[in-house]
Amino acid sequence: MSIYVIDDHPLMRDAIVMVLRRLKPAENIVELDRLERLTNSIKQHGTPKLLCLDLKLPDTTGCSGVIAVKQRYPAVPVAVYSASPAADMEEACIEAGADIYIEKSAGSSELASALRGLLQADADGEEPAPASAGKLSKRQAQLIAMLDQGLSNREIATQLDISEHTVKVHLWRLFRRLGVKSRTQALHHARSHGLLSTGAN
Repeated sequence: MSIYVIDDHPLMRDAIVMVLRRLKPAENIVELDRLERLTNSIKQHGTPKLLCLDLKLPDTTGCSGVIAVKQRYPAVPVAVYSASPAADMEEACIEAGADIYIEKSAGSSELASALRGLLQADADGEEPAPASAGKLSKRQAQLIAMLDQGLSNREIATQLDISEHTVKVHLWRLFRRLGVKSRTQALHHARSHGLLSTGAN
């Protein structure tokens, strides 16, 4: 298995790779400048463990790159980074299947924190799952209960002893599994479907 970094800008690609090498020194990291090169590269270097994807590649438009990789590798976590402000593209990328969205203007420490959060979420055994998947994971059940208590991301992070970035990844995956877009909708869905039966009013 390998980590794939797909970006046509060498400086940005180098920055992502440098952070990943600090976080995961033992991992094989493969650098590509086009999404179309991914299939052949996987034949050579093995199944993706993580995909780091520049949103605007020469062979993608909008969220097409995210959609393409999630269709082919639905269980592989995807980190998207872009020059576009999060307010413009983050929601669309998350809906398309990305696990985390990072602005290119972020400093190296924020970039490292975001990627560490994503890797930590996967170390927790949290597998991305479609909305039709029935039962929630143990972590997702915890999150629903904490949302019901009105806890903030920071408070959830403190209680679970994880980073706020990891909390965001878990929440996005929870929302995607439930087919919702917000905490309020997640709680409504949970109450309507008996997911809070042990702790709800």
